[in-house]
Amino acid sequence: MINDEIRAKEVRLVGAEGEQIGITPIREALQMAIDLNLDLVNVAPQAKPPVCRIMDYGKFRYETQKKEKEARKNQKIVDIKEVWFRANIEEHDYQTKFRNVLKFLGEGDKVKCSVRFRGREITHASIGQKILERVKNEVADITVVERQPKLEGRSMIMILAPKQQ
Repeated sequence: MINDEIRAKEVRLVGAEGEQIGITPIREALQMAIDLNLDLVNVAPQAKPPVCRIMDYGKFRYETQKKEKEARKNQKIVDIKEVWFRANIEEHDYQTKFRNVLKFLGEGDKVKCSVRFRGREITHASIGQKILERVKNEVADITVVERQPKLEGRSMIMILAPKQQ
């Protein structure tokens, strides 16, 4: 709330330079803000009495939005990339998919490694377990296993995340 929107009788006033002025009536605080050609802003409405500050509200909002925009620009969004393996995968196909795992981890993304079982392959879940263990062992120095291999329906899933430097 700013200026006339503040409904308290008295406020604890903080000056334009951050100095404590003390508890003053709302009319006097508003007049001080008007004399300085600034706004009276309620910064802590839940306090008794409410804390108000004399500041340039437009400039304050602009700087706040600028900081938020900068924070959004600097954040890294982590995606989860998925790589599917088959229970009876050939060596060359495994190497191709393993290169994709390394590429995704290098980009800073998490990788969901899955082995999909078709038909009666599900009876040999240990084969899928061996494939995921092999992937886990080959990337052990650059990753953290977020989720150990676990059978869910007809898929066995493991999630890898890059280690933080």
